[in-house]
Amino acid sequence: MAMRNPYSRRELIQRAFGGLGTLGLSAVLGSGQSQAAALGHYGGQRTPGRAKRVISLFLAGGPSQVDLFDPKPLLKKFQGQRPGGTDLRTERQTGGLMPSPFEFNKRGVSEILPKLGGVIDDLCVIRSMYSFNPTHTPSVSLYHTGSILLNRPSMGSWISYGLGSENQNLPSFVALSSNGSATRSGFLPAEHQGTPVNHTEPDPEKMIPNLRNSHLDPAKQRRQLDAVQALNKTFNNSFGADDFLDGRIQSMEAAYRMQFEAMDVFDIRKESAATRAMYGENQSGNGCLLARRLVEKGVRYVNVGLGDWDDHKDIEKAYQKKIPAMDQAAAALIQDLKQRGMLDDTIVLWGGEFGRTPVSESGTGRDHNPYGFTMWVAGGGFQGGIAHGATDDFGFKAVEDRVSIHDLHATMLYTLGLDHTQLTYRYAGRDFRLTDVFGDVVKGILA
Repeated sequence: MAMRNPYSRRELIQRAFGGLGTLGLSAVLGSGQSQAAALGHYGGQRTPGRAKRVISLFLAGGPSQVDLFDPKPLLKKFQGQRPGGTDLRTERQTGGLMPSPFEFNKRGVSEILPKLGGVIDDLCVIRSMYSFNPTHTPSVSLYHTGSILLNRPSMGSWISYGLGSENQNLPSFVALSSNGSATRSGFLPAEHQGTPVNHTEPDPEKMIPNLRNSHLDPAKQRRQLDAVQALNKTFNNSFGADDFLDGRIQSMEAAYRMQFEAMDVFDIRKESAATRAMYGENQSGNGCLLARRLVEKGVRYVNVGLGDWDDHKDIEKAYQKKIPAMDQAAAALIQDLKQRGMLDDTIVLWGGEFGRTPVSESGTGRDHNPYGFTMWVAGGGFQGGIAHGATDDFGFKAVEDRVSIHDLHATMLYTLGLDHTQLTYRYAGRDFRLTDVFGDVVKGILA
């Protein structure tokens, strides 16, 4: 039997403009209510952490630790060899040990990273990261979601869910030139999904096309949106809660609010010429500068995609070409946050899904290496100027103070005031968390 709509057309319009309409109107008028932070869902005990937000600089493909932050002088001594008693097996056929073409300074930073070398006292370099999967897709998923399964929420979604939003006119989670597991909200409410933005162009109209309505003024847009939202809510009330529809309702409201603030926040051209030059006017520089602008305005989590680092051949030429932009942008981000007094409560995470092998592939490249690699963290309660843990003599496997991705996730949540064992979401009959059933807080890297 057909279900009767409980409202007449006139009642529906009245409800639309009397209920949702006032909600949207407050955003247009800039009321304090629209600017108020939405509280998060974390109900556990707060940790002493003081961080409020995260910027993840993700180098997809895997940067080489032995060429950047983990000097291994024995690679020169045994160049071209595979010494007996060492297990250097990878997923592909590889050659002998290959020393880095770059020299390292006394602080353990490659000469090809002069800018990051200049801010090394602010970095906590973790040389003992390890994983277990040498394939990109599952390893990328592990980095972002804590699982190799492709249906789990990302770290940005967990942080958005746990802490809530600091600015209702912007997404709490933005993914710059990122997709897939980097943005996934999984089974968490859809409003915590990362908002993907292509920051290749500095013009916000091109970054977020069609955000502004060129045919209707804000008042007419509001009336149109209210009518659609009322129909959506009526459908929801008639047939039962629908998480996907609820997420669509939330996203439409967020998009409406964004057009009044996003065009300003996403416009990096409003920065001074000196600031833009400090970051570098390229994709890496634009991404890091935009990330700073976003967290400054209350965005909780920003993932910045910093290009392709899957260098199976000609790694020296590849690094000479792409390292300078990344080096300049990442170092500028640290300096800029610090001079603005934001580094103390902003975490900057740098790394890829794994590292590279100390043995050669195709003569001049390096294969995937999940067994021992480097990541660094800055700000947000992490100790600066330290190198934590170590790989073996050749930089292949983590052997001292090993840190898993679950340990790193647990530690980051700790610095955000969240106990990783208590940030949970019940789904399919069990309580899920970012760290699954693993992870220990690495207290030795905390200030």
